[in-house]
Amino acid sequence: MLHSSTPQSQQKSIWTILRSSIPESTQERTQALLLIGLVVIETLLVLSALGGAQLWTRLLPNTSSAALDGPFPPKIAPVISALLYLLPTAIGFLSRSWQRALLCATLPAWIGLGAFLVAATFKIGVFYLVSPDHVTANVSILELFAALGALGWLGRHIFKLK
Repeated sequence: MLHSSTPQSQQKSIWTILRSSIPESTQERTQALLLIGLVVIETLLVLSALGGAQLWTRLLPNTSSAALDGPFPPKIAPVISALLYLLPTAIGFLSRSWQRALLCATLPAWIGLGAFLVAATFKIGVFYLVSPDHVTANVSILELFAALGALGWLGRHIFKLK
């Protein structure tokens, strides 16, 4: 006999799923908001890094270091590079499950690479994505962010953070 579900029971089950993803305590809500903030910051950093030297020299013509450091002053450029490595690790550390750690740590790379791919398609062509050297570079970025997120999540268990 097949189990038929009514629209009301489906609504209740969807509501239950959505409700279970909302943190109950203030500390959990704070961690969730911090996690979202870090993902947004990381996404903005990745998008600015994928902009390329030509874009930044065109947008910032009076800045001598725009080709090397992008929109950032030369004194904080090393900090930005460090953040590109530290933020996915912190995102993984703040995630409660390894699935969320990997998704949130790689989401900025997915968004950045997607935007870069769309922009590159206008100049280079539709087959930019499938050229072997580009596939390798894109996968390497995703692997790096996933590994950093996983290390952060493992660090959470080493330090027994709940």
